[in-house]
Amino acid sequence: MASLILMRHGQSMWNAANLFTGWVDVPLTQTGIDEALAGGRTLADIRIDEVHTSTLIRAQMTAMLALSQHNSGKTPVIQYVDSGETMSENEGKMVAWSQLNQDADDSNILPVYVSWQLNERMYGDLQGMNKQETRDKFGAEQVKIWRRSFDTPPPNGESLELTAARTIPYLESVLLPAHDSGKNLFIAAHGNSLRSIIMHLEGLSEEEVLGLEVPTGVPMIYEHQDGSWKRTMG
Repeated sequence: MASLILMRHGQSMWNAANLFTGWVDVPLTQTGIDEALAGGRTLADIRIDEVHTSTLIRAQMTAMLALSQHNSGKTPVIQYVDSGETMSENEGKMVAWSQLNQDADDSNILPVYVSWQLNERMYGDLQGMNKQETRDKFGAEQVKIWRRSFDTPPPNGESLELTAARTIPYLESVLLPAHDSGKNLFIAAHGNSLRSIIMHLEGLSEEEVLGLEVPTGVPMIYEHQDGSWKRTMG
């Protein structure tokens, strides 16, 4: 039975500093590195056929560190593909020049797809702000609404509803067709992009998703059983 393996990135430097991060591109701490490696060891003997991650370095580091612990011996290779949109000359070169020779053996390659649709929720005017100082300025209840409500975004940012408007189409058009073809997919992403996907898979209400916590570096495995998605790990 094919699985969806979801994993939030390990602790980032701004997680540790208690700052709103969103789309600001910061790396993992040593703790985050250790979390990614530990998560990878949990998955070491589970078949992985395809990897999907966001454009942000903390998710990509997590994916690669986790895969470094895998027992398949396969090499993760970023896939640069023609999106069908107008590309710059350099983007075109990346697509063309990153391809294997047509006679090369690709049986030992694990394809890795990078997609902005899996990025974290964009926190708008809060990005880079200290979370406690933001509570002191705007009030704890207002900050809780910005962070946890389904449809209220922070100023100039995204709500979970808006995040889902990009993650769920990607889930339905890219991830689920690959899953339905029998592939085990490893998705390394972010707290809110994964919350929106889990909400969809588990059929959570807008109220139920408020209490959903996605821990860093802990794999969650979903299988489609008897017409619904069941979490079998994490």
